[in-house]
Amino acid sequence: MRSKTTGATLAAVTVLSLTLAACGGSDDKSLATVKASPSDKDKGAIVLDTPKPKPELVLTDTSGKKYDLLARTKGKPTLVYFGYTYCPDVCSMVMSNVALAKQKLPKAEQDDLQVVFVTTDPERDTPKRMRTWLDGQGGKDFTGLTGDFETIEDAARPLGILIEKPKKEKDGSITVNHGAEVIGFSPKDDKGHWLYMTETTSKAYSRELPSIMKGQNP
Repeated sequence: MRSKTTGATLAAVTVLSLTLAACGGSDDKSLATVKASPSDKDKGAIVLDTPKPKPELVLTDTSGKKYDLLARTKGKPTLVYFGYTYCPDVCSMVMSNVALAKQKLPKAEQDDLQVVFVTTDPERDTPKRMRTWLDGQGGKDFTGLTGDFETIEDAARPLGILIEKPKKEKDGSITVNHGAEVIGFSPKDDKGHWLYMTETTSKAYSRELPSIMKGQNP
């Protein structure tokens, strides 16, 4: 199942990104709230009426090396997600659902599909921590990126993904507000054509990834 955005709908989706994942925590104690409708559970991609250019983003990957998003994913189907490893449930759920769906693709397509996780909490998300966390979600071949927060924020904004700088609360906990959508980029033009919301299940990703691999609307 898919839907197509009008300008008004896309604006509403952009505003919604602020409320999708408001996560806070200190050490191992975290809280998260996610607004979801039960009727949205089996919905797949929202097809954007105006595709989003892939951001010019150069950060550090989990091996400690510089990673140029445009150069490394050029001509490849790509899923990009902005989140953080201390997120108590939302981010792990999204990454796990993507990982499960990717594993159902033929081996050649698994190798071709690029999944990029960009941290919204760069001070705590070191390359080593991200690698361990991504592996734990089933994403052993996922790319994790960290770096300067302002650079990350500048890359997320044109995609309609709204993030806020992590805030330390009076009780010592850390609150991280971030849009929790996955953006799908086509291998045909390297533009973001598809928007997946937090509620998207692994079943929906499995159903639609074969089309995205070909640069086709699900």
